[in-house]
Amino acid sequence: MASVKDMSEQELNEFRENMRHSAAHVLAEAVLKLHPEAKLTIGPPIEDGFYYDFDVEEPFTPDDLKAIEKEMRRSINRNTEFVEREVTREEAREQVADNPYKVEILDGIPEGTRVTFCSHSEGAFEDLCRGGHVEKTGDIKAFKLLSTAGAYWRGDENNKMLQRIYGTAWESKQAQAEYLQRIEEAEKRDHRKLGRELGLFFFDPIAPASPFFLPKGAFIVNALTEYVRDLYRRYEYREVITPQIFNTDLWRRSGHYDNYAENMFFINIDETEYGVKPMNCPAGAMLYAAETHSYRDLPLRYADFGRLHRYERSGVTHGLTRVRSLTQDDAHIFCTLDQIGSEISGFLDMLNESYSVFGMDSPRFTLSLRPEKRVGTDEMWDRAEAALEEIMSSREVNYETVAGEGAFYGPKIDIFVPDALKREWQLGTVQLDFSLPERFDLEYAAEDGSRQRVVVIHRAMLGSIERFLGVLIEHLGGAFPLWLAPVQAVVVPIADRHFAYADSVRTALAERGLRVEVDDSGDRMNAKIRTAQLQKVPYMLVVGDREAEDNAVAVRTRTGGNLGTISISEVVEALAREADERSLEPLLSPDKA
Repeated sequence: MASVKDMSEQELNEFRENMRHSAAHVLAEAVLKLHPEAKLTIGPPIEDGFYYDFDVEEPFTPDDLKAIEKEMRRSINRNTEFVEREVTREEAREQVADNPYKVEILDGIPEGTRVTFCSHSEGAFEDLCRGGHVEKTGDIKAFKLLSTAGAYWRGDENNKMLQRIYGTAWESKQAQAEYLQRIEEAEKRDHRKLGRELGLFFFDPIAPASPFFLPKGAFIVNALTEYVRDLYRRYEYREVITPQIFNTDLWRRSGHYDNYAENMFFINIDETEYGVKPMNCPAGAMLYAAETHSYRDLPLRYADFGRLHRYERSGVTHGLTRVRSLTQDDAHIFCTLDQIGSEISGFLDMLNESYSVFGMDSPRFTLSLRPEKRVGTDEMWDRAEAALEEIMSSREVNYETVAGEGAFYGPKIDIFVPDALKREWQLGTVQLDFSLPERFDLEYAAEDGSRQRVVVIHRAMLGSIERFLGVLIEHLGGAFPLWLAPVQAVVVPIADRHFAYADSVRTALAERGLRVEVDDSGDRMNAKIRTAQLQKVPYMLVVGDREAEDNAVAVRTRTGGNLGTISISEVVEALAREADERSLEPLLSPDKA
């Protein structure tokens, strides 16, 4: 094996995938040694690790994981070779005959494809396997079992629940230590945990996967929405409001009934079926069709913050990042063929501007092409895909083409943004649609007087506001910049006699539109400061005899910094400027105020 230090990034990624696949085999062998009644199913490598699903009677316990990990270490220390063996289908079927899961996997292997087993213990353990391993078990330099979870066979809730063991494996102990540190930091930043601690939102079974936003959380949602509205005003979008529920005739016409019904909620009213909208596209088409348009009206940009509802299976919902009730910064652009390039480029400019405000840089782009289940003709798809490829090439950005991942109505560009822990999140998207205008007969009068089909561009920038908030909480660790912080400052009176002055400080800041509270509890000063810091309040303004005499405040920050005594007028001006500029970095300090 070549030294890891000498590997290119591509070679290292390939080595890691093979090593993690190999670690899954070692895990399966260890489980069978300790739990011979277990039936093996699948054990693939995944990002940063691996897992294996087992059919066992009882869930694995933490003590089980310790024992399994110890057995795996013995196998790795023996440093035996991974050996691949090709067999006929008949031989394979005979070997896995007592395991229905492996039989099903075998049946799914296409004709003409090699069927192989892999062993790493001199034939004592073999697993049906597609291949892709390191040379020896000793090449797994560092590994750790992380957790267990229930998982349905093939991800289908109608199948039996299996027990999944997750692990991670790395090319060195240092690389693993860095990864585990990131995991620990991610747990601290978990938006579900911080959402409760900071009083932002909660969930209740009475409305599954649908968040309840408390006042502080509602403020942030509204602030994000207003920020997008500010961009809309500059980029000349027009905001509209559309209904929540439509007769299913609309969803049949748009194609959603045939292609998206499993993700929708339906109700019956007066013996008529209605669908709750999962997206705004057909409503936007209805708005456009309600009036006649000429080329002079185009491009027409309709923005809709309407609430959407999508059925997500309970097994895949996750805090704010996968919900059933959501709002998108959704818009539909109606334009001519000649305007596609400028409109998508203008949207990408706006998108890059928005991400920088939140400290999210270096987005990655993918161009997703036609899926198997789609509407429209091949000619429509050819034109749409060619248009997007031309736009991406003209902007000279790196992008990856992904076959089969487009929306059912058109190809799309998806934007992936890294957070503070270098995890990628798919946020923005722009999708080209030649099908919706056909289905809704959307036209405009061209300059020569002819009637022409309009083109529809679907686009979202932050995406789901709920999901973006979940991502933002984890990106910032709950420490919002001043303009987004529900409480921007807490005034901390040292003693009861300072309450009146503290209230005058709050009033001075509030008159400039700043959100300030006075902590008039009976706690000591240090406890009040600590409480504000735990709530991620950007500034604590401490007031006592000297501050009241000097018409000033002693400024502390949520990170523990002590900025000293600063006059009220300077504090007001600095905080107001920091909020107005939507600055990521604090502007208030002894030399900046």
